[in-house]
Amino acid sequence: MTDENTEPKTASTEPTVPDWLLPNRAYDVLKWLALIVLPAIGVLVQTLGPVWGWTWADPAATTINAVDLTIGVVIGASTLKAYATKH
Repeated sequence: MTDENTEPKTASTEPTVPDWLLPNRAYDVLKWLALIVLPAIGVLVQTLGPVWGWTWADPAATTINAVDLTIGVVIGASTLKAYATKH
């Protein structure tokens, strides 16, 4: 018997994680959606809903705002991760 480890030696199996969570183009598009487009659509739906008798306006505006918040969290996390790797 020997004291040698009989398991095969392999390269590191840890995956490499990029410094950012989103590519630059995706980040820019999602930021534009989260800061301008989705809030504007949410306000438009919620404002015009009562005027036009849309019974679905409040649930639709709430859904739009929830999607907007989720996108904001993702781009915020990407920004924090990129900042943390640079400093």
